[in-house]
Amino acid sequence: MQRSKLRIRSGMSAMVSTGVLSVGLCGAPGIALAAGCAPCAPKSRKSAQANPDAAKNPCAAVNPCALKAAKRPAGHTPYKGNRAELVALGKNLFSDTRLSTNGLSCNTCHEGYKAYQPTFAKPYPHAVVMATEMGFKQVHADEMVQLCMIRPMAAQPLDWKSKELAALTTYVVDIQKGFKPSMAGANPCAPKSPCAAKKR
Repeated sequence: MQRSKLRIRSGMSAMVSTGVLSVGLCGAPGIALAAGCAPCAPKSRKSAQANPDAAKNPCAAVNPCALKAAKRPAGHTPYKGNRAELVALGKNLFSDTRLSTNGLSCNTCHEGYKAYQPTFAKPYPHAVVMATEMGFKQVHADEMVQLCMIRPMAAQPLDWKSKELAALTTYVVDIQKGFKPSMAGANPCAPKSPCAAKKR
């Protein structure tokens, strides 16, 4: 009797361990193609609890499916709305830490034009250092928003047809108008990143 109980317990432990391992592998950006995973399957915003290691290790390889999701879909038509309303919403979202899984907002790094390169003065699409490091030769403003969602903010990209993406993009383009290359400032988030020292 005792032995059969022990066998049942160890069998259950093995199943639980296997389940945890498979969930861990499927959630990790660097191991997106692990057996049994559907790495490019659409996920809801509620499942935006990105890999918990992403916030701890921003040097980790970015999930190739996430990068694919950050590329403008063919024939994409952005959400259309009242421009003033989109700018106002975008301004609020720019400071909203709830968009990330690690407590950052767009404004955490970009307050007062910090962390923008001199190229931010150029009209989109253009080359951006962070985007180039992630395999993009040049980006549109909305793609840059999506890349920021994935890497610094360790979250899922926004829905391409969403009002939120349109609002953030409109706001970024709006603040871009007042930017001059001489205003580019150091990235206040860089000292927090263990990758910073490696990028010389």
